[in-house]
Amino acid sequence: MRARLNGAPAKATSGLMDMHDTTDADGVDDPERALLHRYVQGDAAAARLLTLQLTPRIFGHAFRILGNAAEAEDVTQDALMRLWKIAPDWRDGEAKVTTWLYRVTANLCTDRLRKRGRGVPLEDIAEPADPAESAEARLQRTAREDALQAALDRLPERQRQAVVLRHIDGMANPEIATILDVGVEAVESLTARGKRALAKLLGARRDALGYDDDKT
Repeated sequence: MRARLNGAPAKATSGLMDMHDTTDADGVDDPERALLHRYVQGDAAAARLLTLQLTPRIFGHAFRILGNAAEAEDVTQDALMRLWKIAPDWRDGEAKVTTWLYRVTANLCTDRLRKRGRGVPLEDIAEPADPAESAEARLQRTAREDALQAALDRLPERQRQAVVLRHIDGMANPEIATILDVGVEAVESLTARGKRALAKLLGARRDALGYDDDKT
């Protein structure tokens, strides 16, 4: 990931009331919202912390959807810039910050997928090696991740998004429904069909690659 993703805006210009709690009016815990309010008040440290918390999650999601590290980085940068821009006008209670950001990211990914068409080759993303991980385990992990990504790349766009949000990002179906702008039943259908397609694409390699049948 290029260094530009590590940057955060130093200050926002619109003032909002200081918000120390992390829950909205409906009692939903949203720690990112509190950091966003602090950023709006000019707290540079809050902006940096929010960037550090959100960037890996948004980048990881975009990479799983696009299968391309450079494009995922561009989408992450664009999504975060939109968050900084809307921050002074953020209205509590409408959506969690992460839900809003994932929805923006999903839309940006959809736009890129539709513009470029199909058949874009997978690019590897370099990850720091775990010093406690053996060479054999590292090779198996890399093979498993590459096989999963290659299979995800072959799923229809909406199934891929639903599967990634549910089984990789770990989101609940109602939140996924908000992000994808569909009903909960549609999410359940997309996820189920996507999992069946993944199992078929991975086929006999699932056991060799160490996949758990209950997980993607």
